[in-house]
Amino acid sequence: MAVEGMMMEIVITFALVYTLPKKGSLGTIAPIVIGFIVGANILAAGLFSGGSMNPARSFGPAMVSGNLFGNWIYWVGPLIGGGLAGLIYGDIFIGSYSSVPSSGDYA
Repeated sequence: MAVEGMMMEIVITFALVYTLPKKGSLGTIAPIVIGFIVGANILAAGLFSGGSMNPARSFGPAMVSGNLFGNWIYWVGPLIGGGLAGLIYGDIFIGSYSSVPSSGDYA
C-alpha cells in the first residue's frame, strides 16, 4: 500500500505543480484553476494516500500524534512529482522557445 500511496502522491503533486500559472498566463482565474485541481487531487487520491501534495501538511499532524510511521511517502512522492513537473516544463516548454534577437531596433 505504501508504494501505491507514493505513486499517487507523485501523480497529484505533478498535476498541481504543472497547473500553477506561468507568468500571468491564466490571469484572474488562476485561483479558481488551482482550487479545482487541488479539489480534484484530493478526491482522486483520498483513498490511496489522503491527497497531501505537501510534506508539511502531513508532517505536522504526524509529529503531534507521535506516529511518524510511513511519513516518508509524503516526502518522497511530492519531491519526485514536483521535480518531474519542473524538469518537463523547463525542458519541453521553456527549452523550445527561440531567443529574441538582441538588436536595439524595436520600432
